[in-house]
Amino acid sequence: MRGIRDPRLLPIAEKVMEGKRLSFEDGLVLYETRDLPTLMRLANLVRERKHGHKTYFVHSIRVSQTNICYVGCTFCAFQRRFGEEGAWDFEVDEVVAWVKERYQPGLTEIHMTAGHHPKRPFSYYLDLVRALKENFPGVQVKAWTAAEIHHFSKIARLPYREVLEALKEAGLDAMPGGGAEIFAERVRRRIARAKVSAEGWLAVHRTAHELGIPTNATMLYGHIETLEERLDHMDRLRRLQDETGGFMSFIPLAFQPDGNLLARELGKKEFTTGLDDLKNLAVARLYLDNFPHIKGYWATLTPELAQVSLDWGVTDIDGTLIEERIVHMAGSPTPQGLTKRELARIILMAGRLPVERDALYREVRVWDRVEA
Repeated sequence: MRGIRDPRLLPIAEKVMEGKRLSFEDGLVLYETRDLPTLMRLANLVRERKHGHKTYFVHSIRVSQTNICYVGCTFCAFQRRFGEEGAWDFEVDEVVAWVKERYQPGLTEIHMTAGHHPKRPFSYYLDLVRALKENFPGVQVKAWTAAEIHHFSKIARLPYREVLEALKEAGLDAMPGGGAEIFAERVRRRIARAKVSAEGWLAVHRTAHELGIPTNATMLYGHIETLEERLDHMDRLRRLQDETGGFMSFIPLAFQPDGNLLARELGKKEFTTGLDDLKNLAVARLYLDNFPHIKGYWATLTPELAQVSLDWGVTDIDGTLIEERIVHMAGSPTPQGLTKRELARIILMAGRLPVERDALYREVRVWDRVEA
């Protein structure tokens, strides 16, 4: 590869060209380099090697059955206590009614995450999955992070395996990747002290994969973590993926600073820049060689930056969302949803091929053109 300005990237480029795995030290060089054009080209090479010009999105709705939560993560603007202004807590039939009001033809995925409710029994969650599958036949339910599965395990007094087996039997198709934050204990003590541990998060996903439940993985970055801690996070994910092969995509999530304690404690309003976000995506694409997809989540990146990210290793920009709440309550300035046509146009205008998928990355439709 010609035009490499940072000599430290020469041996890394050779590894990438030959399809060899990068070391932890290589990953740090990628984070530290100022040779961004080379970083972009390397990430794009891997992206196109895996998927060509295909770029995926899903027709999905985001559901949060409650924002009542006892965990108290300092980065969160979503959580509420009982009786607090802005709190909601839906019964099963209310969730079904909420989805029916917003249902759109061709909906493929119900993506559900919420607060850690201290009083709901585990049976409530099983009933909720069953009700959604019954009322929306053919729609896949991708629900509840590893942190929530850990919570269910505590309230049901059951091991992770039995909790996940019961959810799968009720109709759970896949799991989202939230709750990972940053695995480093130093960071978790500061931002998510009462949440599942890093070891617990990984154990939940290992168990899900063993049961045939595919999952995603996230990383919340741009707050107090170091570059080494970001890479350590990815390294642990890469090792688990070597073991199970059950992750579908990796989603870096930029910290949203509005309305949460952590931002007030740090005394800053600006945390990541567009270049930070693009570099993070590129490093992820190069380091996580065993992950099928790196997702540029447009709800945190903005649709415009998500479009640019398609040259930085990204092969998925998420989906229609339909009234996303969690990152918007933390101040994300993006729309709460986009249409399939809008997503396809974003991808086409970047010179890529839009592919509508389902929750399991099975292709539904190739959008080779969008009518005006």
